[in-house]
Amino acid sequence: METNQVQSAWQQGQLLEVTIADLSNTGDGVGRWEGRVVFVPDTVPGDRLLVRLVRVKPQHAFGKLHELLEASPHRVRPSCIVADKCGGCQWQHVDYPYQLQVKRNLVIQDLERIGGFDQPPVEPILAVSAPLGYRNKATYPVARVTTTGQVQAGYYQKGSHSLINLNQCPIQDVRLNPLLAEVKQDIQKRNWGIYDETQHRGKIRHLGLRIGRRTGEMLLTLVVKEGNLQGLEEQAQEWISRYPDLVGVCLNINGDRTNAIFGAETECIAGRTYLEEDFAGLKFQIQAHTFFQVNTEQAEAVLEAIQAELNLQGHEVIVDAYCGVGTLSLPLAKQAKEAIAIEVQLEAVEQARRNAVLNGITNITFQIGKVEALLPRLSVQPDVVLLDPPRKGCDGSVIDTLLKILPQRIVYVSCNSSTLARDLKLLSSHYQLTRVQPADFFPQTAHVEAVAFLVRT
Repeated sequence: METNQVQSAWQQGQLLEVTIADLSNTGDGVGRWEGRVVFVPDTVPGDRLLVRLVRVKPQHAFGKLHELLEASPHRVRPSCIVADKCGGCQWQHVDYPYQLQVKRNLVIQDLERIGGFDQPPVEPILAVSAPLGYRNKATYPVARVTTTGQVQAGYYQKGSHSLINLNQCPIQDVRLNPLLAEVKQDIQKRNWGIYDETQHRGKIRHLGLRIGRRTGEMLLTLVVKEGNLQGLEEQAQEWISRYPDLVGVCLNINGDRTNAIFGAETECIAGRTYLEEDFAGLKFQIQAHTFFQVNTEQAEAVLEAIQAELNLQGHEVIVDAYCGVGTLSLPLAKQAKEAIAIEVQLEAVEQARRNAVLNGITNITFQIGKVEALLPRLSVQPDVVLLDPPRKGCDGSVIDTLLKILPQRIVYVSCNSSTLARDLKLLSSHYQLTRVQPADFFPQTAHVEAVAFLVRT
């Protein structure tokens, strides 16, 4: 093709034939056309297709699938009828073994490209036994159809704030599906106001559902912009009676104009504000907005991998930075001499302390504040530091402190392999990366967790 023809084809609206060769860390298929990269959602490596370009840059473009000319051997029929529209999953059309292969490769590529590690020691990924029905928590935006008045709840369509109405979701625990289908009908019958994000008016913003995978206990939370809902107490008692495993109905107030789902204030309308869950041989109390891994079984598998690698002998001092409600620090404290847990959120620390008391664990102390502020002030020399930061990774000062106090071992749990690789590169001046264990917490999506084990050199 001549240069001017190439240029004329490389513009918005054009149809191009592309073969998908890879998947990106955002879940899009990646292909090439005349040396340029094309990202196409809902595609699989091996697909040959016609792509309609929708956004064009000099060396890359974003397109949408126009026609599938030849299907990849890794392409499967999605389990969800709205999988091509809903923004909740990216990979329902990709067979599960291939999802695992891609996720492990994404971790390897980041460690090589960003971390500078040659042949990083990445283990086979921890797979789930059931890649559907695994989520123990779901929060659904609520909307009202202007023309019919119908109340809907679901996920937003990909790349928009247009709601896809759902009565069930194949990746959430199936025991939550009746609540998703029926509660919005009750909201409609009560004629409660629905939040309009464009006008910042109305009442109900989100429907929150949570379940203890082992106990079956469920929580239902309505997130509202302000105030109470007329007849809510009566309706809450009706829900408690209808669903035998529903242990609490809560009202959360979020009056901010924000994408954050939950506000700071939660009121118990009926039952209690928490469900109980069995995790790693311990009992945990989990509230509506508590951070707790949405895949209970995989969280346990990762904990077991950490316990096996550390092989604690009962004389170690452990520091758990970013501890949350003690999901990792409480089980590890039972195997160590002492545990110190750091968490910036006061409410999470209060829950962690309650969970410690609930399980009779007395050799753990909780410190409230930022890791970068509290880690340098430790009064003890830790043998092991456990890191489980948010997606942005560790603050630079945290890495600096670790390189000063030099614990014998570091365990780094990450939900973002690119920031993991960045931080491991900084730590590699004094630590050897001995093993990386990827884990699939979120089947049908592009997200991958990884645990890196480091030993001081």
